Amino acid sequence: MSLVSTRFVACPYCKKLIEYNFDNKFRPFCSERCQLMDLGDWANENYKIPDNSPPNTDDELN
Repeated sequence: MSLVSTRFVACPYCKKLIEYNFDNKFRPFCSERCQLMDLGDWANENYKIPDNSPPNTDDELN
């Protein structure tokens, strides 16, 4: 009897349900393709973390 339950997660890129385990070297992605596609989106700046800080007036040129 195994005490470990199987956990399924959605691939962050294609949303395909996959078994989450340490044997998958691309986790949390389902494949190398999805992992590389996601990396490409970051490199192309398709994902951005918003900067809500006020502008620094000392850096502005007058």
